[in-house]
Amino acid sequence: MRILLVEDDRMIAEAVSKGLRQDGWTVDWVADGQQALNAVDLQPYDGVLLDLGLPKRDGIDVLRTLRAAGKTLPVLVVTARDAVKERVLGLDAGADDYLVKPFELDELAARMRALLRRHAGRSEPVIRHGALTLDPAAHAVSLDERPVPLSAREYALLEALLMRPGAVLSKSQLEEKLYGWGEEVSSNTVEVYIHGLRKKLGGDWIRTVRGVGYMVAPAGAAQ
Repeated sequence: MRILLVEDDRMIAEAVSKGLRQDGWTVDWVADGQQALNAVDLQPYDGVLLDLGLPKRDGIDVLRTLRAAGKTLPVLVVTARDAVKERVLGLDAGADDYLVKPFELDELAARMRALLRRHAGRSEPVIRHGALTLDPAAHAVSLDERPVPLSAREYALLEALLMRPGAVLSKSQLEEKLYGWGEEVSSNTVEVYIHGLRKKLGGDWIRTVRGVGYMVAPAGAAQ
């Protein structure tokens, strides 16, 4: 999953980015509200971690602007403003959840997983697709109840496909899920990870739609 972190404190931003990346997230960081709005206009993020006390345009303004523009992506406000009226203001401006600093990275990641799950219309923590199961909290995949060891990139690619079962995702869409700003992307990166998934999952779980992209096979069809 690709997340936009909006935080003007460099030390906090670096610590959060490092922690989330180690947990398998793709993270882009901006330091002010206007950069946040620009980034969301250019990149299809899965969610936003948003501080409120930002330069140029504060977090409340960013929230209201996103929602007025019809942007429905989940937003988790992460801020030192802990007064009840501040939390109410943020939630009423369009935030989906609120986390007060200081916080534990495990809780931050868990709240983001919950927001993404609700946004996708799922109530169950794990993603099930026929005999294939993906557990975002444990970063674990199993097939017919047997664990399947995947690399971090293979896992991220499979998660992106399972979040939209039946949809065909293009190579560029998958690259956007796997890589953040400044990361080098080889021309055959997606193909390499698709090959790895097919080899480890067996059958025909990941299908190629020629000239379009890739999709996860219908549940029960890849046996």
